[in-house]
Amino acid sequence: MTQHAHAGPTAELEEGMAVAAKLDEPERVSPRRTAAVIAVLAISAFVMILNETVLSVALPTIMTDFAIGAETAQWLTTGFLLTMAIVIPTTGFLIQRFTTRTLFATAVSLFLIGTLIAMVAPTFPLMLAARVVQAGGTAIVLPLLMTTTLTSVPPQHRGTVMGLNSVVISVAPAIGPTLSGIVINAMGWRAIFGFMLPLAAVLLIAGIPAIRTNHETRRPSFDVLSVILSAFAFGGLVYGLASVEQLLAHGSWTPVLAFAVGLGGLALFISRQIALQRSRDAALLDLRPFTAHNFRLSVVLLMIAMGTMLGTVTVLPIYLQTGLGVSAIVTGLLVLPGGLIQGLLSPFVGRLYDRVGPLPLVVPGAVLLAAAQWLMSTLSTDTPLGVVAGLFVVFGAGLALLMTPLMTVGLSSIDPRLYPHGSAILNTLQQLGGAAGTAALVAALTIGAAAATGDGAAADVAEIIGTQHAFAVGGILACVAVVGSLFLRKPPARR
Repeated sequence: MTQHAHAGPTAELEEGMAVAAKLDEPERVSPRRTAAVIAVLAISAFVMILNETVLSVALPTIMTDFAIGAETAQWLTTGFLLTMAIVIPTTGFLIQRFTTRTLFATAVSLFLIGTLIAMVAPTFPLMLAARVVQAGGTAIVLPLLMTTTLTSVPPQHRGTVMGLNSVVISVAPAIGPTLSGIVINAMGWRAIFGFMLPLAAVLLIAGIPAIRTNHETRRPSFDVLSVILSAFAFGGLVYGLASVEQLLAHGSWTPVLAFAVGLGGLALFISRQIALQRSRDAALLDLRPFTAHNFRLSVVLLMIAMGTMLGTVTVLPIYLQTGLGVSAIVTGLLVLPGGLIQGLLSPFVGRLYDRVGPLPLVVPGAVLLAAAQWLMSTLSTDTPLGVVAGLFVVFGAGLALLMTPLMTVGLSSIDPRLYPHGSAILNTLQQLGGAAGTAALVAALTIGAAAATGDGAAADVAEIIGTQHAFAVGGILACVAVVGSLFLRKPPARR
C-alpha cells in the first residue's frame, strides 16, 4: 500500500521535471537544420519589415498622386503597424496550435497577396487595404522568428543570434528609405512592390521545404472575445495617437474618444486574460511575463526605441525633400550610412552581450539615441547634408546598442514555457510603440508647421520649424530611455 501510494506522486514529479527540462532546453534539432530554419525566417522577416518604412521616401509623391495630406498618408505606415499590433497578440495561440511550416506558408502568402494589390492599387483606400494584408503576414513571422530562436539556441549563444535577428528588426526599417529612394527615382513608387513580389514568391517556394522542425502542436482554447477586445484596445489607442493633431489644430474630439475606447478596451482585455489564466490556464495572451522586472523594463525601452526610429525615418525625408528640396534618391543615400552602421554593429553587439551583459551596452545606446534626437531638433535650412547624415549615423549606432540587448535580456528573463506569449507581447507593444512614435512626431511636425505658417513663415521654413518640434519630442522620449536603462538588472543564469 505504502509503496504504491508513493509511486504515483513520484512518477508525476519525474514527468513534470522532464517536461520542464524539455521546455528549458533547446529543441533537439540538428544545428544545420536549426540554422536553415532561422535563416529562412530571418530573411522573410527582413523583406516584410522593410515595408514598414519603404514608403517613407515615397510619401510626398504618393500624396500628390492620391491628392491626400501628410496626416492621411502616414496611415500607410501607421495602418501597417496597427494591423500588426492587433494580429500579434494571437500568435501566442497560433505558434502552439500550428506548425512552423504552416505559419510560415500562411505569412508569406498573405504578404505576397498584399504586395500584388499594392503594386496595382488605383486608389488610396485600396492601397491602405493592401498594406493591411501585408502586415497580417509580417505579424506572424516576427514572433515565429523570436520563439524559434529562443527554443532552438542555447542561452549562452542567444545574444549572438539575437544580434543577427535585430539586423532584421532594426536595420530593415532603417535602410528602407534608401532602397525605395533609388527605385522611386528610376521607376516610380509602384516599382517598389514590383521588386518585392518576386522576392516573396522565391521565399515561399524555397522556404517551405527548408523549414522542418520538431515543433509539436497542441490545441489550446481560442477566446474570440479576447481577439475583439484586443482590436478595440490597440486600434483605439493607435488611432487616437495618430489623430492627436486633429484635436490640437482643429479642436476635434474624435482622437479623445478613440483613445478612451482604446484604454477601456485595454482594461477589459487585461481583465479577460487574467480571468482566463486563473480559471483554466487558457489566456489568449498570457500576461505572466510582466512579472519579470527585466521584461517589463525592456518592453518600455524597446517601445521608445522603435517609436523614435520609425518617427525619425518618417519625418527626416519630409524635412529633406520639402524643407531642403533634395531628391528622393539623395534622401535615400543620406540615411544609408545610419542603416549600414546598425547592420554592421548589431552582430558584434550580440556577441558583446554574451560576454558583458546588457548594462554596458544599453546605457551608452540610450545616451547616443537622446543626443542624436536633440541635435536633430536644431536642423535648419543652413544645415549641411553631411551633418544630417552624420547625426543619423549616431542615431543608428544608438539603436544597434539598444535593440539586441533589450530583446535578449527581456525574453531570457521569463519562464521558458512563456516564450511564445513573451515574444507576442514584446512584438505587439514594440509595434504599438512604433505607431505611437510615428504619430507623435508627425503630429508635432504638423502642429509646428501650422503655427509657423500662421506667423507668416514660408512653406519650406514652416516644414523645418515643424521638424524641429518633432525631433524635440523624440529627444524627450529618448531621455526617458536613458533614465530607464539604468535600472536593468543582470539576467538570471540558465542551464
